[in-house]
Amino acid sequence: MPPAPTPLADSCKLAIKAIPNAPRNEVAGWLGDALKVKVHAPALEGRANDELCEFIAATLGLPRRAVVVATGEKSRQKLLQITGLTLDAVKSRLARPAKPA
Repeated sequence: MPPAPTPLADSCKLAIKAIPNAPRNEVAGWLGDALKVKVHAPALEGRANDELCEFIAATLGLPRRAVVVATGEKSRQKLLQITGLTLDAVKSRLARPAKPA
């Protein structure tokens, strides 16, 4: 029987530049090593952070609990902790073209 994976075996941190109050949620591209993400929610009472984590989790095909804000709760510059994928896997999934609505 193979050993059970450690909880952080497939995890990474992803730098984010968050833009709240956008018309819709969308990945706007890369700014250096940071991913620019627009979220519809306002930056009030953590609503933009919650929506950001939910949107990134859905975009990556992960459960909501797999994405949390590690640093930058009240800043546009954030570091997300993503459990379940390596940084290479995250970048690969983000590079896929969006599915038509």
